[in-house]
Amino acid sequence: MSISAIGATVAAVAVLASPVASGPAPAAFAAPAASVANNAKKPAKTASVHGEARISYIESIHDDIRFTIHAEQRPFTRPMPPTAPEGLSTDARGTLKFSHTRGEVTGWAEATVDCLVTSGRTATLTAVVTKSNVEEPGARLGISVQQGGKSEPDRLGFSWGVVNVDPENVDENGQLVRPQAGSCMAPAPFTTVIKGGFKVVHAEITKSPTQPEAAIPRD
Repeated sequence: MSISAIGATVAAVAVLASPVASGPAPAAFAAPAASVANNAKKPAKTASVHGEARISYIESIHDDIRFTIHAEQRPFTRPMPPTAPEGLSTDARGTLKFSHTRGEVTGWAEATVDCLVTSGRTATLTAVVTKSNVEEPGARLGISVQQGGKSEPDRLGFSWGVVNVDPENVDENGQLVRPQAGSCMAPAPFTTVIKGGFKVVHAEITKSPTQPEAAIPRD
């Protein structure tokens, strides 16, 4: 290769490696207007649980027990004056239905969801009974749901049976009386889903609009 050819090659490399200052600066990348608009209008995620399933419960292993849940968090929609005049961040709405069949006998209930809180693939919710042949109208039931992973089944727990027992809470005949479940209170999901399943969508709870900020201690 001649010296002149080498010089030309070096000059070409120098031009390619030099900053692009000799020509007009390239325009900064801008996201398409439609994309920006879509992101701006994207609604905040809402905590929810949806699905229906048959479960396997160790105390009634041969029974047909089914739950249907459609629940969505609706913060600050259930006022509770004077403590929480706007309601709570875990306020929710939706429906809960369950049935328990043994032989030819079926117990069932329908309830209105009043509270929901989530964490990852797990949720707890409560619902107040509206119609049933085994529960008193107005009773609050607690339900927990865990959405399974790739090789794990979904799971479900409920606030009766082997949990929520107070030995000192008995009626005049000495029979145990099940305590009322508090809002969003439910045990860990201790039964296994064997048919169907649930979808849990997690969202962080929001701060009460009237709750003051916690004071920061100073040294």
